[in-house]
Amino acid sequence: MELARPSRKTNGVGVQVEDAQICVVMVGLPARGKSLIAQKAQRYLKWLSIDAQVFNVGNYRRTDNPHPPADFFDAGNAEGERSRRAAAEAAVTDMLGWFKNGGIIAILDATNSTKARRRWIKERCDKEGVETLFVESKCDDEELIMSNILEVKTSSPDYVGHDPEKAAQDFRNRIRNYEKVYETIDKDENDLTYLKIMNVGKQVIINAIQDYLQSRVVYYLMNLHIKQRSIWLSRHGESEWNVYGKIGGDADLSPRGEAYALKLPELVKQSFGPGEDHPLTVWTSTLRRTIATARHLPQEYNQLQWKALDELDSGVCDNMTYAEIKELYPEDFEARDQDKYNYRYRGGESYRDVVIRLEPIIMELERSENILIVTHQAILRCIYAYFMKEDQEKSPWLNVPLHTLIKLTPRAYGTDKQVFKAGVEAVSTWRGKGSVAKHEDPVEGVTTSLDV
Repeated sequence: MELARPSRKTNGVGVQVEDAQICVVMVGLPARGKSLIAQKAQRYLKWLSIDAQVFNVGNYRRTDNPHPPADFFDAGNAEGERSRRAAAEAAVTDMLGWFKNGGIIAILDATNSTKARRRWIKERCDKEGVETLFVESKCDDEELIMSNILEVKTSSPDYVGHDPEKAAQDFRNRIRNYEKVYETIDKDENDLTYLKIMNVGKQVIINAIQDYLQSRVVYYLMNLHIKQRSIWLSRHGESEWNVYGKIGGDADLSPRGEAYALKLPELVKQSFGPGEDHPLTVWTSTLRRTIATARHLPQEYNQLQWKALDELDSGVCDNMTYAEIKELYPEDFEARDQDKYNYRYRGGESYRDVVIRLEPIIMELERSENILIVTHQAILRCIYAYFMKEDQEKSPWLNVPLHTLIKLTPRAYGTDKQVFKAGVEAVSTWRGKGSVAKHEDPVEGVTTSLDV
């Protein structure tokens, strides 16, 4: 039995989590993608087992002022200024308390639009031995700004229940109030550690990065863009090994799997929103069943094969059924049920190993726009967990049905999910704890939000 466990001082991916605590301070005018960047950074870090938390100053402000008008954000509005300052104080105080309880990276999500406010945050963090990394998102691309305004008017908690057009106009006025006092990070603040991202990554400026953990965060943020896009996820069609309850291997599609491959182009087209009829880039693994599933997609869809998308390596258990594994390796079978995320097959991989090899895939996904991924159950569990912020311990038990297309659309305040069923029958390959059944339906309370 081989059970991969992270050491006390590391998170399993080589990061010495006791060496540093970092406050990532967002900077920028409204509609520049700060909240989207903050949410992405948190989910990336937590996906890598690094304890991370977003402290959104707007959420603190909404306690007393849930739907303030634009003039609330005018610097000349004394009551608005007092309320916003109190919200910032509360957020920073809670954040520093979180650090004292062992937190590693906090993301302070606010405009932090003046040099005075940024200096105050740095001084508060310095006193507690917390490093600061300022991340400024600047953009003068009017088309992108308008796109972000449209996003905010439909998803921001500030405008719940508001007329969309009135919300958009009010938000424009809010931006104008911030523009009156906004100060970009410049040479006067060269003592700060900062990253400036301009016009969705067209230009990036880095200053005074101090250590490995900061550089890890910066590298991820440099690969982000804030353009609206979607990611489509699909398992391969039902394989011959699925029918027999075997895991791993490089089997061909079953007849029903072939039927799904023929249906997939129609399913993708069905998933497009208004005005969204455009070619996708298709990523598959190098295994036959994923390549065969994608082969009927339109020719204008560029297709790439990634070794990193190959199924979790089950080592000596490859091509076996769960009943056979339990009989030949009973201790391993039980150990995997007890800690499925960290358990490593003899001569194979764990889910934690898969996350590590998928990191370049995640980086490329964040750099790209519209991608359709056709791959395997364990791989999709890890990718889905990244976008939907699923708990690591639960992610290996997610139910990812065959013959189903999942469309994920990242937003500033979460990720939208749509599910499209092909209507082609397939076995269920989901297995509950302790089960050796070839096919088993999910048990209520065991699986999570991916169930369809």
